[in-house]
Amino acid sequence: MRRAYLCAVLLVAAATLAAVAQRAGAQSYPSRPIRFVIPFPGGSFSEVTGRLIGQKLAESVGQPVVMDVRPGASGNIGAEIVVRSAPDGHTLLLNSFNYVSNPGVMPLSFDPLRDLSAVSLVADGVPLVFVVSAAAPYRTVQELIAQGKAKPGQLNWASSGRGTSSHLVILMLKQLTGLEVNHVPYKGTSQSFNALLGGEVTAATPYLNVAMPLIRSGRLRGLAVTGRQRSPALPDLPTMVEMGYAGLAITGFAGLLAPAGTPAPVIARLHREMVAIGKQKDFADRLAVYDLQPVASTPESFAKYLAAEIAKWKKVFHDAGEKPGV
Repeated sequence: MRRAYLCAVLLVAAATLAAVAQRAGAQSYPSRPIRFVIPFPGGSFSEVTGRLIGQKLAESVGQPVVMDVRPGASGNIGAEIVVRSAPDGHTLLLNSFNYVSNPGVMPLSFDPLRDLSAVSLVADGVPLVFVVSAAAPYRTVQELIAQGKAKPGQLNWASSGRGTSSHLVILMLKQLTGLEVNHVPYKGTSQSFNALLGGEVTAATPYLNVAMPLIRSGRLRGLAVTGRQRSPALPDLPTMVEMGYAGLAITGFAGLLAPAGTPAPVIARLHREMVAIGKQKDFADRLAVYDLQPVASTPESFAKYLAAEIAKWKKVFHDAGEKPGV
């Protein structure tokens, strides 16, 4: 009886010491530079947004935030780096649309809901834009769809890779219109732009903020956006929703994740920083340039959001006949 009592006391003491150590660690966090992994190439929507978030985080926590751009495998290479990192809050991941679409279209070496801890949905709202080369004859999406239906299987449509939002738009367009198009995946948005400008493909659907310089320079022509409202940046472009394609209301987001097992006080600290950053006017103004709005959701609501989005897009890919690994 006495031995059992002593064991119980020791267990309580150990738990108390662990809790005290955890609180102490959280109070001194961050104790060194933070590595911020951005799993997409330079110039992408995620890379541009991630650098803005990282800059603001460095200013607020008083430690450098080192950007580690690790593109590849539709964002999975960067995610795997963070999964394998120490769960102490000093390695973080920027995630975006690919994070919730990848599970439906490719095998993963990690579980996106189990192996990483949600911190916050930081920003949301950037639409994709239907674009063609300025030399192409199409002035509207309706003209593009009509051409595709008149010549089934002859329309080549670029994406920035399997499982990306631009790939999903192609699948949704096929489902909603019966259009037969050839999906041509590239390794990133820049390559898809080169293909579009070079005449290798007819159309593409990148994020608006990435395509904007080429649209404004007159090299690409925008036809429509996938937001629920028209973009303030290109107010003359209609939304796919107003043209009758409600299923094509798709926007990109930016969220913050940490390795699973990161102490709850550290997660809470990071969330508080995201809330404070989201209230800064210059941060909101810079996001608005890309049709993004600050969100700063709680870790719990962000985790639920990710689970719901993964389930939703898994169904879309399944219904389209896409199989993981194909």
